[in-house]
Amino acid sequence: MTRNIIIRFMKRHIPLLAATVAWVIQAVWCPANPAIGAELIDRIVAVVNNDLISLEELNNQVKPYLEKINAMGYPPDKQRQMIFKVREDVLNQMIDQKLTEQEIARYKITASDKEVDNAIERVKKANSLTDETLRQALSKEGITYEEYRKRTKEHVLRSILVNREIKSKVVLTKEDIKAYYDAHPDLYGFEEKYHLANVMIKYPESQDPSSRMQTQQKMTVILQELRAGKSIDEVVQAFSDSTAKVQGGELGTFSLLSMDPKIREALKDLQPGQYSGVIETDYGYQIFRLQDKVKTASKTLEDASAEIENKLYKDIVDQKFSKWLEELRSRSLIKITQ
Repeated sequence: MTRNIIIRFMKRHIPLLAATVAWVIQAVWCPANPAIGAELIDRIVAVVNNDLISLEELNNQVKPYLEKINAMGYPPDKQRQMIFKVREDVLNQMIDQKLTEQEIARYKITASDKEVDNAIERVKKANSLTDETLRQALSKEGITYEEYRKRTKEHVLRSILVNREIKSKVVLTKEDIKAYYDAHPDLYGFEEKYHLANVMIKYPESQDPSSRMQTQQKMTVILQELRAGKSIDEVVQAFSDSTAKVQGGELGTFSLLSMDPKIREALKDLQPGQYSGVIETDYGYQIFRLQDKVKTASKTLEDASAEIENKLYKDIVDQKFSKWLEELRSRSLIKITQ
């Protein structure tokens, strides 16, 4: 009776000390078997306000990581370093979890069975799972459905807490989304396309070598005139005659990959305003002018907005949640005893 009164008093007035001393009192009250008290004290690895984290709990959380580390065949020194780091990281995660659980209790946050069911259904839908295949997957991981449901409820509760403390305070604007879109052209499939015009003379109907050579020579002269400053319209009018009709004008915008390899090779290094050489194509002899290079995106800003908003939102929430946890740690009573 006296022991319980002392413990209740200290939990109310001296939270951190109470959590540790309570274990000491239990040990003192077991004179018949002092080893029990020593074992209990030894098994406390962290005190988080009024909650304790035991060595057994930590070992259970670390166990899957240890199995993987042991299977990697590292040298003993390296293995010890990795194990120490994993235990440290896992313990910090457990402390953060205790802190969030305490906040959930403080705000009296609850989750209904329906909310848990909906969360599980979302997981099943996202991974194309039936109820049966989900249970089979859990069984392979050594997790019962009841345990999975419990974890899902904890996740739902934490999500409600995060929404209360973080998400409700995050504001994203259209300007934020556009700035991210403009700053990440590599993520949204920007492709350089070539805006082209051309001059062309179709192959002569006779198809004899001398006629084709004359056509090619004529195109060579046209190219010289173009490079000297004449426009495509001017050369079309000046060089069209009864022996060869010169055609020319705007062609449109094309990606390099969509072009015939011979044309692609002739155009790939051109700068806007420059002409290619005379190219023999399936349609006739052609000269191309690069009007401009245009960058186009496979995803427009409108198409990408929802995706960008989700990413920015998640990044901001993660940052703010980390900061919130740091502040929560700073005003909490935490003692690591391992």
